[in-house]
Amino acid sequence: MRNSLIILLFFAAGVLSGFYEILPGWILANDYSTWALYALMFLVGVGIGGDERSLKALAQFNFRIFMVPVTTILGTFLGVTVVYVFLSHVTLAEVLAVGAGFGYYSLSSIIISDLHSAELGVVALLANVMREIITLVMAPLFVRYFGRLAPVSSGGATSMDTTLPIISATSGKEYVITALFHGIILTISVPFLVAIILSLG
Repeated sequence: MRNSLIILLFFAAGVLSGFYEILPGWILANDYSTWALYALMFLVGVGIGGDERSLKALAQFNFRIFMVPVTTILGTFLGVTVVYVFLSHVTLAEVLAVGAGFGYYSLSSIIISDLHSAELGVVALLANVMREIITLVMAPLFVRYFGRLAPVSSGGATSMDTTLPIISATSGKEYVITALFHGIILTISVPFLVAIILSLG
């Protein structure tokens, strides 16, 4: 949760800096989000490639383990589609793009801001931060009422890092490899799914 709060503090600092024009004009006049996206994608690749646990998770899979991220993707899209029914000021593509962040708030919000609008990027940031926080807080209840895979699915892309400790504690250590694999697949899928959804919308 501390990491989520730090992200929100940096975001708030950026908003205030832009609003009050605290930063030099050359920073405000140029859009650096694309370069930040490139750097973030590179670091994601480095993180996955350099993490032995991630590589072991990829090496120890069988066909059934693929069903966990697939189910998370389909369940997320179904859930945000239900929410869309009650919203009148957004399109289905916008709602699906926000959901396609799968908890990866930093990457999804940058992509959405770059491809669509800063406003929807903010929504993606907040929605995906909330997904991570809900997983961290509610994981024991998810296990109790929905089964041991529920925190893995709820954590989305974060099941390979920030929510992994709570998943291990509540679901059991035997689910760590599943959570790692699940998080890797969703992390890789975020930029592609968000871009495809926005291009079709």
